[in-house]
Amino acid sequence: MSSTMTNSPNSVVGLLATRLAESADRTAIWTKSGEWRSRSWHAVGQDVSRMASWLISRGIERGDCVAQLSENRYEWLIADLAMHVVGAVHVPIHAPLTGEQAAFQIRDSGTKLVLVSTAEQLEKLVAQSEYLPHALQCFSYEKCDQAIGAQPCKQVLAELPAYDEGAANALLAAAVAETNGDTLATILYTSGTTGEPKGVMLSNRNLVSNTLAATEPFAQGPEDLRLAFLPLSHIFARTCDLYTWLASGSQLALAQARETVIADCADMRPTLMNGVPYFFEKVVNALAAVDFTTSPNALRDLLGGRIRCCCSGGAALPTHVFDFFTKHGVPLLQGYGLTESSPVITLSSEQSVRRGAVGRAIPDVEVRIADDGEILTRGPHVMMGYFKNQVATDEVIRDGWLHTGDIGHLDEAGFLFITGRKKELIVTSGGKNIAPVYLESLLTRDPLIAQAVVIGDDRKYLVALLVPEFAGLEAEMATRGIELSDSVNNLQHDDVVKLFEDRIASCLASVSHYEQVRKFTLLDRGFTVESGELTPKLTLRRKSIQANFHHLIDAMYVDE
Repeated sequence: MSSTMTNSPNSVVGLLATRLAESADRTAIWTKSGEWRSRSWHAVGQDVSRMASWLISRGIERGDCVAQLSENRYEWLIADLAMHVVGAVHVPIHAPLTGEQAAFQIRDSGTKLVLVSTAEQLEKLVAQSEYLPHALQCFSYEKCDQAIGAQPCKQVLAELPAYDEGAANALLAAAVAETNGDTLATILYTSGTTGEPKGVMLSNRNLVSNTLAATEPFAQGPEDLRLAFLPLSHIFARTCDLYTWLASGSQLALAQARETVIADCADMRPTLMNGVPYFFEKVVNALAAVDFTTSPNALRDLLGGRIRCCCSGGAALPTHVFDFFTKHGVPLLQGYGLTESSPVITLSSEQSVRRGAVGRAIPDVEVRIADDGEILTRGPHVMMGYFKNQVATDEVIRDGWLHTGDIGHLDEAGFLFITGRKKELIVTSGGKNIAPVYLESLLTRDPLIAQAVVIGDDRKYLVALLVPEFAGLEAEMATRGIELSDSVNNLQHDDVVKLFEDRIASCLASVSHYEQVRKFTLLDRGFTVESGELTPKLTLRRKSIQANFHHLIDAMYVDE
């Protein structure tokens, strides 16, 4: 696949066409299967063309939804770019999600074809066969022998057509001509505050404008190499790794796994890298655990020796991590955004950085602070809306301004500082958005759990404070022939703890692993209005609860 088109791209397929025209013989991407292997942009174009032709042969037309349930891999990004060529709407499903969660997204979006990576991912859907569309086509990257209902899952690679350069060029030219900024490109499901996922619709204009604006502060060329390890199913990696690679013509290396990132750095020696605070904090802790004071370049060496800068997003970056990177000569630059904003709203650069700030608004993006402190933003990055949910759309986009649900302020130079969260969402240090209200509702369905508060903002995992239904607990233990003494000791009894561990696991069986409660504490009293822990409407006052029980919460994070 090649192109001679030079028009300024307003679509992702336009970015692809430009890149193939300008960089065909240059190295594009590195992947590892035994050994690291490179592919040129021309080879990438060939693979995209074959996948696009195959999608068309399976009856996929412009506007059809195609889902992908897969970890990061070369096929993931080839399929994404092929969907842009075909004009299909990509519905990326996060690999850690349960089968029930994945099936909801497939049903809700009206997906016609789903691509899965492995037999393990396919098993999730097989278990949900009765809840999936009868005519759903399923294909896998690795060989799988199972079927979803009456539909067998076939291997994609066995069906891909041979490369036809003339047909490929015609297909790409038609795609560029037929796709404009208003064309829907993707639907990404994100946690609502009640746990009901909402499909964020992003257009080509959303994605391209955000990619180009976020790329502008960082000079990048063919010799730059970006190591990508964040999930491509999240918009942060999709825009800031995948499409940035496409726009800049740099090289991209796909990390083998989260656990191999440092080893991959040693092999590939990246110059640029995006991550979440949890990763950068792990790097700091790893160096702090050894004597590296004799090596002034220890941090840079750990990251491969060529690193120019790292960017952090998805959650709040601890100040001590920023300070450590700065002290050791590796710029660690914060940004801020949401899935609904494609995602970047503000960004730091080497020339424009302020300690504790998440940067300044990127080009063509406006930011202002509402009277109540909420951060609002307006511009080409704001989503088209929530899929089939105009009410929810109207709640967050008013007069063109996206209401982020975050609280903050702007300083005199336009740097944005995040100071709190208006909406009830937990954002872990790994950048996962989690709806505590939904998890709490699942927990309190159990007759032995009277009240529950889930905690985990800026932490590595979730914990919970639970108030038992004391009469029910006593009766339950009596049926087991176990006598309990006073209430405080009751809650520390091994059998009581085991009982609640089992109940929690049962309550949260339908949610993903990062939504699981890792630790919990049973309280000997309930939350009350009088203590300031409940509003008069009996809703939780989370800040008051966390302040009143901070010692118990901290104890659950001692090994964090």
